[in-house]
Amino acid sequence: MGLILRNIDRVIVSCPPDRRAAWALMLKGANVDGEVLDDEVARLGAQGARVSGGHGLLLISAGPLGLRDRAIKRLFDLAFAAGAILALSPLLLLVAIAVKLEDGGPVFFIQRRMGRGNRFFDMYKFRSMTVTQADNDGVVSASKGDQRVTRVGRLIRSTSIDELPQLFNVLIGDMSLVGPRPHAIGSQAGSKLFWEVDLRYWQRHCLRPGLSGLAQIRGFRGATEHETDLIDRLQSDLEYLEGWTILRDIKIVLLTIRVLVHDRAF
Repeated sequence: MGLILRNIDRVIVSCPPDRRAAWALMLKGANVDGEVLDDEVARLGAQGARVSGGHGLLLISAGPLGLRDRAIKRLFDLAFAAGAILALSPLLLLVAIAVKLEDGGPVFFIQRRMGRGNRFFDMYKFRSMTVTQADNDGVVSASKGDQRVTRVGRLIRSTSIDELPQLFNVLIGDMSLVGPRPHAIGSQAGSKLFWEVDLRYWQRHCLRPGLSGLAQIRGFRGATEHETDLIDRLQSDLEYLEGWTILRDIKIVLLTIRVLVHDRAF
């Protein structure tokens, strides 16, 4: 076997599990880059391996951002959110008065959403539906001509103004300007809960949820009437998690301005 491997730089071995140890010994003494196929690595999505205390460990997950990148992203969030709240304060006050005057109900709609690390937080929006018919769990997505939406609500939903109070969520630290959108607990695609459609859905929660993201600027927003409506968004969210840069966040924020008014805002 040594003669066969003499002029070979890399060897990949596929063999039954009970033969892997023997092949490992052979490869270690052959002066080659040797690998043994193990489909369990692929099934778990392992990113690397190491030995510690006599035990083999597979690296399954790692935070998508290092300390420096997290600091840059957070500083950008704070600077932009604080500046936006200050600049938009007249509009925020005007909308709050309009919502209050229409039916006397609360100005804000507060809904429990899932954020980074699968932890819950309260997300703020301007209330756009009647108090008695508000869907706190988000089981029923708003649709065109939805009778639950008020007159003021229809206007602020169509222009995405109802989302502006989430700038305070960004200041608090529950959200980021850019990231996967946080969904209501009971959100469904077709007749299934989001995580029942695709288990990769949980991977979205390794970052703070965002006011906007790749899915939103690509037009994947609105009601999820079919499972494909979720899959399209999920693919964009997972793509965002791969290789973060501050320049891409800035680009997404700028592109978001172009889609604030959209035909899927009901």
